[in-house]
Amino acid sequence: MLEYAEPVTKLIDELKRLPSIGQKSAQRLAFYLMRTPEPDLERLIAAIRDVKQRIVLCSICNNLTDVDPCRFCSSPTRDHSVICVVEEPHSLVAVEKTRSFKGVYHVLHGSLSPIRHIGPGELHLANLLPRLKPENNDGVAVTEVILATNPTTEGEATANYISRLLKPLGIRVTRIAMGMPVGSDLEYVDEVTMDKALSNRHEI
Repeated sequence: MLEYAEPVTKLIDELKRLPSIGQKSAQRLAFYLMRTPEPDLERLIAAIRDVKQRIVLCSICNNLTDVDPCRFCSSPTRDHSVICVVEEPHSLVAVEKTRSFKGVYHVLHGSLSPIRHIGPGELHLANLLPRLKPENNDGVAVTEVILATNPTTEGEATANYISRLLKPLGIRVTRIAMGMPVGSDLEYVDEVTMDKALSNRHEI
């Protein structure tokens, strides 16, 4: 016997497939959706359908976009000589929020992870190397590639792999600094973060 009516069970099962959504969260979302007025539900359905139909990957940087190339790659005011490599589109948004980076981006859509069987072939790396040539970059020579992958084992492995690929080309390859987050207390910082903070210290 089903715990809920079949349509409800089906909805819960589908919601459970979303990242970070377990049985109880799926149940709460399902009942919330059932209580939602029809016009609000239609707007949600239309928004999901619109995203699936209109969003594509930028042919240059792999960012999610509704125009190709994306607004960063097509902007004449961005510095196309500096490329910031990030793992996911939401990482790009985090960098952009600082309002201090004026270069362009390259989105990998993942990181190297042997455990999850993700190798270089599964990342969007193939179109990075051609971008480094001026003829493929609106005549602009790339002078620096910033590796802004996450400070995790997978992120570090990805940064090291890309660095080894690019170093022989004579292009400056940098890694974002890591260490103590602003506003944190030394007492609660783990040893890896503290080690990075000490390694990345600078004169004041």
